[in-house]
Amino acid sequence: MTARIFKPAKNAMQSGRAKAQEWQLDYEPEQPRTVEPLMGWTSSGDMKQQLTLRFETKEEAVAYCERKGIAYQVIEPQASAHRQIAYADNFAFRRWEPWTH
Repeated sequence: MTARIFKPAKNAMQSGRAKAQEWQLDYEPEQPRTVEPLMGWTSSGDMKQQLTLRFETKEEAVAYCERKGIAYQVIEPQASAHRQIAYADNFAFRRWEPWTH
């Protein structure tokens, strides 16, 4: 049983970063998914795949894994490249390609 500790990416449908500040612990699947022959749905007998734990800090998540004896790997978040863009830049003379709809 191995766990991943990471910061989830922000929701693509919203501009805020409300739930992206917490650290999340997910378990790696122990069994592969199988296709049910009757309906064709995929299923698994591994119930830990459905479990997600959230922590305020990375240290809390690591301490939880060590306290419970769970092997873990920490995935550090990558800094996002934020570019300041103004609406007026669409009509600037230094624009590389012509502006079209």
